[in-house]
Amino acid sequence: MNTSDQTLAYTLARLGMGVNLLIHGAVRLPKLSGFANHITGQFEKTVLPAAMVKPYAYAVPFVELGVGILLILGLFTRHTLVAASLLMISLIFGTCLLENWGNAGSQMVYLAYLAALLAFRDRYNQLSLDHKRGS
Repeated sequence: MNTSDQTLAYTLARLGMGVNLLIHGAVRLPKLSGFANHITGQFEKTVLPAAMVKPYAYAVPFVELGVGILLILGLFTRHTLVAASLLMISLIFGTCLLENWGNAGSQMVYLAYLAALLAFRDRYNQLSLDHKRGS
């Protein structure tokens, strides 16, 4: 694979993750209250108090939407990938508290995908606003 193909492959992978996260957040916004109540209800039998879960559940769609947009644009990519990874780690934590091992495994794949994007960012993130800005 030549460098331009590697750059294109990286860009497509970054765009795919960006669209995924953008849509995850966007579809939850119109039903934000219901989403937050559902998540809070799921955690009733865990050690996490509702006072922690509910604000987190309200914030998640906005974080997903924001990191999705930034990944699509390729803007602040390093910080965005770190933020998305921290979001995923927090989701893994909650999913493990619920003992939902299937979803935890899927979230681990997302985390590995984000880590790979971060690892190859310096070399292949050339089709991005970051590259155009010289950062």
